[in-house]
Amino acid sequence: MKMAIVGGTGYVGLCTAVGFAAKGHEVFCVGRDKNKIEGLKKGHVPIYEPGVAEWLKRNAGSGNFVPTDSIEQAVKNSDVTFICVGTPSKKDGGIELKDVREVSRNIGGILNKIGRYHVVIVKSTVVPGTTEGTVIPELEKCSGKAAGRDFGVAMNPEFLREGKALEDFLNPDRIVIGELDKKSGDAVASLYDKFTAPIVRTDLKTAEMTKYASNAFLATKISFINEIGNMCKILGIDVYDVSAGIGLDKRIGPKFLDAGIGYGGSCFPKDVAAIIAKAKGIGYEPRLLESVENVNRGQRKRAFDLLKKRLGSLGGKKVAILGLSFKPDTDDIREAPSIDIIRMLLEEGAVVSAYDPQASGNMKAVYPDAEYAEDIASALRNADACLLLTEWDEFRRLDESDFSGMRGRLIIEGRRVLRKESFKGFSVEGICW
Repeated sequence: MKMAIVGGTGYVGLCTAVGFAAKGHEVFCVGRDKNKIEGLKKGHVPIYEPGVAEWLKRNAGSGNFVPTDSIEQAVKNSDVTFICVGTPSKKDGGIELKDVREVSRNIGGILNKIGRYHVVIVKSTVVPGTTEGTVIPELEKCSGKAAGRDFGVAMNPEFLREGKALEDFLNPDRIVIGELDKKSGDAVASLYDKFTAPIVRTDLKTAEMTKYASNAFLATKISFINEIGNMCKILGIDVYDVSAGIGLDKRIGPKFLDAGIGYGGSCFPKDVAAIIAKAKGIGYEPRLLESVENVNRGQRKRAFDLLKKRLGSLGGKKVAILGLSFKPDTDDIREAPSIDIIRMLLEEGAVVSAYDPQASGNMKAVYPDAEYAEDIASALRNADACLLLTEWDEFRRLDESDFSGMRGRLIIEGRRVLRKESFKGFSVEGICW
């Protein structure tokens, strides 16, 4: 099937476009930034996401992946259009729908010129009621047509992990389709004919809520084990042994039970804040989710306080930070714990020397006064302490000799990465252990 992916240069849009193209569909990858579009035509990927660049190189010139900055060309020549634009947080935690509205208006205007049935599919993460209350009215107003009669509407949330987004798209746990009507849902379901995952078909609001409920649950699981970990540290208990014990319970499972610095990224913080704001907007007080946020923010302060307790005054002290991205295999620093920690360190007068395999350039735009090393050894050289904040695989291979250039002997882990038993000459301590 022919499809347009609007917002196709971002994480979700690009991985959706590449994923569908890999499954044999003809895809128009639509973006506003002409430089990114021209780069994609040459196989240059504007984000770091494993597998995407490799696929583009292998399939250059195949004809079923067409980058374009013309939304009109894409929609007119497609059977379905995916809306994959961003929905960033507002100050109150709610989502900003400016781009969703603008794209809906643009698509509506193009639908006015199309004399055939077309399905508009929302893949952007939006709170329950947005597709019905915002997207459909804009489409109808600008097209002069009726949703459900003249064109279809569906909501198809994404469940992609950054760093494994293409893998997750091609091998999903489930496919959720929120449909305005059966015809709309059937059109979306046909796109997934070559997928083996179970398909859940619902109404629009249920599909929207499923996305938020999924991320809020995973965030809750992380904050839960961090709260347990904070208590375990005081009691002299290894929280990772506790995680192993409870993770074997089939009702709980082992995933998202790694205690430490907490969650970050473009999804969990934004989505938890958005569903809290939505709950308050309908008169409900979401106490559990507010606690999830509070525990997560507190982990960053705990890391800083532990460092200060061990070093004393931080003024003039050199602190090495290994890992800036919010998780490995991405260059994304959005809501990364490193952002808050670097801010606190700089405010205390510390000298920050940071290294990350992919994210240093992004962090330099935020904190140009910090030092950014080309390799691990340079970041650690003459450091009084080291904070390890991201579980990149290359950090897992480090041993005591790699830290020999440090002036101090303190390593604080936000993730349990190092083999503590091999660091006889260092004090290696975790936030929760």
